Amino acid sequence: MIGALLFVTATVAAPPGCYPPPVAAAIAEPFSAPACNWCPGNRGVDYLVQPGTPVTALADGTVSFAGSVAGVRWVVVAHDDGLRSSYGPMAGITVARDQHVTARQILGTSQAQLHLGLRRGDDYLDPAPYLAQWIGRPRLVPTDGTPARPAPPAVLRCATGPIGR
Repeated sequence: MIGALLFVTATVAAPPGCYPPPVAAAIAEPFSAPACNWCPGNRGVDYLVQPGTPVTALADGTVSFAGSVAGVRWVVVAHDDGLRSSYGPMAGITVARDQHVTARQILGTSQAQLHLGLRRGDDYLDPAPYLAQWIGRPRLVPTDGTPARPAPPAVLRCATGPIGR
C-alpha cells in the first residue's frame, strides 16, 4: 500500500500566554535583530501566503493604526498586555483606528507576503517565541481508497513558554 504524508490541522484554542499565528502558514523568514537602530535586519517574521489570505489579530486590543505608509497598507494593534503587533503589507484592511479587536478577528487580507512585527515600547521582539505553533504528527494515509483512521489531535503550543518571560 502506498501512503501519503498528511499534517493534521484543526481549530484548537491556544494555551494561555500564547498568541495564535495571524495566518495559517509557516514562517518563511525569521526575525533577525539589527546591530543598531538604523542597521539592516528583519524586525519581525515573514510568511509567504496566497494573496487575499485573511490576516487575524494575535490577541485582544485596540487598533492604533490602519492605513498606508509610503503607499503600503499596515495595521497596528496595541494589545491589552502592553505589546504592539504590526501586520503588512496588506491587500485590504477591514478595521479602523481606535476599533477594539479580539484575538483571531480578521484585520484584512494579505498580499503574497505578510510581515508580522511585535514591539514592547520601542523595542522590537522576535515574535516566534510568543506564537503558538501547530504540533501535529505526520502520518501515512492510504491512497488506494481504503478509509483512513481518525487523525490524532493537533495542539497549539508556545515555542518557549508564556508571554512575559
